[in-house]
Amino acid sequence: MAKLETITSAANPLLKDVRRAIARGGLTEDGWCVAETFHLLEEALRSDCEVKTVLAAESVRSAAEAHVRGLRGLKLVVAPDALLQSVSGTESSQGVLALVKPPAWKLEQLFRGCPLVVVLDGLQDPGNCGAIARTAEAFGATGVLFLRGSASPYNPKTLRASAGSLFRIPFLHGVDAALARAALQQNKVELYAGVPAQGGVRSLAEVDLTRRCGVIIGNEARGVGRELRSAALDVAIPTVGVESLNAAVAAGILLYEARRQRALAS
Repeated sequence: MAKLETITSAANPLLKDVRRAIARGGLTEDGWCVAETFHLLEEALRSDCEVKTVLAAESVRSAAEAHVRGLRGLKLVVAPDALLQSVSGTESSQGVLALVKPPAWKLEQLFRGCPLVVVLDGLQDPGNCGAIARTAEAFGATGVLFLRGSASPYNPKTLRASAGSLFRIPFLHGVDAALARAALQQNKVELYAGVPAQGGVRSLAEVDLTRRCGVIIGNEARGVGRELRSAALDVAIPTVGVESLNAAVAAGILLYEARRQRALAS
């Protein structure tokens, strides 16, 4: 069963390590990601990810114990509610934080079968990145590339927005745009850059997404960068009254259309 430990000091090394990881928007010193909420703890366990430690507030101790009951090699650390809230990255914490070993993916795993790869090119909002990862899993994408300059997939906000999908869908992060372009071309992936609807840009309805393809979602302000834009075909979502959509919304529509086309072709 899980080993139980109680802490009461803000100077505790574990709490300091978790606090730094949340502030940086990345991993702990030992390479664990911070998964907040009971849902993410459940998703990590369901996805067979290694969970090292669960930190729980006194008020939710019983619920935390029920979640980890019967698990060997896991440590349950209980702390006063106010102390754990001071560490949490959310204003209304559920009182539980799990340290999860992130899956290690290889590039070739993103190109399995008939690839449908999502490329995040400088997308900086963690909420957008996480929501897109969730949508990518939902609509059968084979992987996600977080290019250099994009929010980290290990940012607790990204993890929360992904609702557990980043424990399962293959992804790589911090990839240089030129290297990503070379890898995509080597794997014969046709690239489509999502751009605002304007004259001369082909509509989403005119694009064949049943082939080996990748969808590029660009920076919230600047759009798709020059390196990948030059290797891609521009595609726009037909809209009425507005020129562009939120990045996560646009990605969802593009991926849904890919799923729709592939289902009809199968």
